[in-house]
Amino acid sequence: MDIDLVTAPEKIHWKQDKCPWNIAENTDKHKCTVKNVSICPYFCGIEYLDKVLCCYPYKNPYKGKE
Repeated sequence: MDIDLVTAPEKIHWKQDKCPWNIAENTDKHKCTVKNVSICPYFCGIEYLDKVLCCYPYKNPYKGKE
């Protein structure tokens, strides 16, 4: 799964929140998931309709409970 959406804001028709980890560190390097590469330690899943669940700045309560 690759859920990192990188596009021009004027080309999407919905509100897109910024990554809270990127905001805290004033960067844009953090991604939720990158296909076949990594998953952010704060990524907690996907909710219907493609809403990303992020637990930043807290530890992921679901990690290790697969």
